Amino acid sequence: MDILHAEPALFAGLVFLFSLLVGSFLNVVIHRLPKMMEAEWHVQCAELRGEPMPDQPRYNLWLPRSACIKCGHQITALENIPLLSWLGLRGRCSACGTPISARYPLVELLTALLSAAAAWKWGVSMQTLGALFLVWTLVALAFIDLDTTLLPDSLTLPLLWLGLLFNLGGHFASLPDAVIGAIAGYGVLWSVYWLFKFATGKEGMGYGDFKLLAAIGAWLGWQMLPVTLLLSSVVGAAIGIAMIALFKHDRRVPIPFGPYLAGGGLVALFFGADLTQAYLAQF
Repeated sequence: MDILHAEPALFAGLVFLFSLLVGSFLNVVIHRLPKMMEAEWHVQCAELRGEPMPDQPRYNLWLPRSACIKCGHQITALENIPLLSWLGLRGRCSACGTPISARYPLVELLTALLSAAAAWKWGVSMQTLGALFLVWTLVALAFIDLDTTLLPDSLTLPLLWLGLLFNLGGHFASLPDAVIGAIAGYGVLWSVYWLFKFATGKEGMGYGDFKLLAAIGAWLGWQMLPVTLLLSSVVGAAIGIAMIALFKHDRRVPIPFGPYLAGGGLVALFFGADLTQAYLAQF
């Protein structure tokens, strides 16, 4: 531990390597968790209709083993090394040559870079431990929402409660600030939701967005909510307008807001205090 304290670059490098493995696992979570939720919904619907339970093969984050979606070739240990395996396979299945999405190594690299940045910023500390958990969960939530427009309660709610628990020690915010942050985070988007619905008769966002912003408020305190909301709203609006104007995106098809909230939360985690001070310094 003394060596890691004295050598921040070594600590950040070790966290980078470990987080590549975490990123590989996050790819599994991103792909499988929505499918697990869908299977659970089918079971619940069958129960409500009084039908026999559908016979479904065992499917979770651990089983069955990862395999090519086209030919069923099971991924070997050598083919599952983060970043290196994808590069070595040239982005294709070793059995049938089907292209493997570049998003898999992207998630691994993004997770590792953000984790290493947290290790560099806070060193060997409780803040780094908390930041790593927050980073990993936000990455998973962002990509799940991007794929499915869903923000699973199984991730957002534990993230919220763990944020409050973590701040019992005041690591990122005092406990009162964290509690107010959770309440305000949920309440702000809840209010926007109902104002938009009363004005247009349509739902402008999902309840998962409320819970995600509440979780960010629980981790970082209410002071970081303006930074998170401003960044996520501006970036989300700019990308949404660009998609409609340049790529003819159907306005009736919802654009997930979760990735922008997660991105805003990550910026607030690393730079929120500096951005807030820079803004207040103008006055």
